[in-house]
Amino acid sequence: MTGSLARRVAAEAVGTGLLVVVAVGSGIQATQLSQDSGVRLLACSLAAVFGLGVLITLLGPVSGGHLNPAVTLSAWYADRRRSTGPTLREVAAYIPAQVAGAIGGAVLADAMFARPLVKLSTHERSAGHLWLGEVVATAGLILLVLGLQRTGRARLVPAAVAAYIGSAYWFTSSTSFANPALTIGRVVTDTAAGIAPPPSSRSSRPNCSGPGSDWAPRRCCSGAPRTRETTTTPQPHGQSPPRSDRPPDRPESQQTTPADLLTNPCSVPPYWRPNRCGQIDLAAVHGRIVEA
Repeated sequence: MTGSLARRVAAEAVGTGLLVVVAVGSGIQATQLSQDSGVRLLACSLAAVFGLGVLITLLGPVSGGHLNPAVTLSAWYADRRRSTGPTLREVAAYIPAQVAGAIGGAVLADAMFARPLVKLSTHERSAGHLWLGEVVATAGLILLVLGLQRTGRARLVPAAVAAYIGSAYWFTSSTSFANPALTIGRVVTDTAAGIAPPPSSRSSRPNCSGPGSDWAPRRCCSGAPRTRETTTTPQPHGQSPPRSDRPPDRPESQQTTPADLLTNPCSVPPYWRPNRCGQIDLAAVHGRIVEA
């Protein structure tokens, strides 16, 4: 590696950004040109092989051609005692540059294809088997890079890494991202190569169970919730007042008909409406049936 730290950091940022351009741009182009998923995967894997090989060959003499936070961290950890790998200061500078370059590369790829520049992806790629595929792909990549360096064959890294990633596109369930910076960059592009961010909002939804829990919580009327107006009338001595939770009787002319339910969902009696958790008050319904 040659040049100042600023030059090496710039090389990592530019290289990682161009790598994301290759991944996202080839995904968009393949989707536009073919409807066959196999053809699209073949096109993306070929673009990754050639693009990654060229970038590592070009930037390797400048910054090492890591283009990947996992490779940077593994190189630092493996050589931390021999002082032949990147220092901790270089690691602290490389990783933010790689992440920033990845985000910039995604924006550039979207701009080239007239897509929204920054839009969170909606492609869900979160499952146990996909995580396992990423572990296998990343572990294989790190072992390959460190193994070639330890045996004095570092000159083979560009071709070997490109060939490995191209094959991992096919033998892993996740199509072998094997790059945390690349993953972050693909979050901000809603294209075929995008990755949806973790659905953290789902954890804030109420956890409801029991009868009627499969109803979608929704309000059919806008505005504030309705409140039942009750009046208290004097009762003769010895008689208890009527139950306050009893649904009031409706005149026969105002009884709900099937046509009313179709034209105005708000005409459903209150005791038949689900609450915010999608549940129906079965006790109120049973009492109404008994009274009828």
